[in-house]
Amino acid sequence: MIVGVFLVVTASGVADAQKRKVAPEARQQWQFGVDMANRGLWSEALFRFEQARRIEPEHPKLLSNIAVAHEALGLFEEALNYYQQALRLAPRERDVRRNYSRFVEYYQNFKGNSAEEESGPGGPATAPALTDSSTAAPPVSGP
Repeated sequence: MIVGVFLVVTASGVADAQKRKVAPEARQQWQFGVDMANRGLWSEALFRFEQARRIEPEHPKLLSNIAVAHEALGLFEEALNYYQQALRLAPRERDVRRNYSRFVEYYQNFKGNSAEEESGPGGPATAPALTDSSTAAPPVSGP
């Protein structure tokens, strides 16, 4: 049972897109996705982020937003994949790292609760850690 998920989807990625001279069509879809996410309409947000991604396929903050949308929809493996892509492109990007860190914390708790529910009382007390080196959170560094 999912009690609550804290996700961060902000317009800062849209502002970043403006700095990077992202195509106006991508920026428009991206902003619409952020608006939908803020309303809790995650399927629509994901659709809009994917539309922006077709135009700007390697923007780390956009990939992070796609990951957040997948996470909100309960599609955790897909979320992990997009977070990894975003981190490969921008390992020091603060927003990407923050979203990923929150995801890892939540995902570990979710996996632990699922394992406990499946095994019944006396099941694993802690969630399994994500051990693949490509999923390890990058070191935190200042701007």
